[in-house]
Amino acid sequence: MPQQQLTINTSGQGLYEFTDRVRAFVRSSGVDTGLLTVFVRHTSCSLLIQENADPDVRRDLREFFRRLVPPSDDPSMRWIVHTLEGPDDMPAHIKAAMMPVSLAVPVGNGQPLLGTWQGIYLFEHRDRPHSRTVVLHIA
Repeated sequence: MPQQQLTINTSGQGLYEFTDRVRAFVRSSGVDTGLLTVFVRHTSCSLLIQENADPDVRRDLREFFRRLVPPSDDPSMRWIVHTLEGPDDMPAHIKAAMMPVSLAVPVGNGQPLLGTWQGIYLFEHRDRPHSRTVVLHIA
């Protein structure tokens, strides 16, 4: 069963597409038909499949989640207790709890069966840069 770990370096909050790296992994695995699992090994970021044609989609998603879960120094978030790592930390955990940390993608003809405009993204919820580990596994 082929497996690989990817490192995705982020520069702050936002969506980081890594579809090409996933496609390369599937191609090199030699698996024609199966199921690809994508899993992120962190609690303050998440994964998603989203449109990769119009960058406004990524901008709007980031803005939506910023408004939905503002930083803990926002007056509406006074109830937050976990603030040791800064005002973006607990909101990042909340966003990661609301979104997937693993994805299942069917594989056929030796490639991920994504739709025409679908890309695979790491959604970084922290303000500062991070080095994130994503595990790819085909069965």
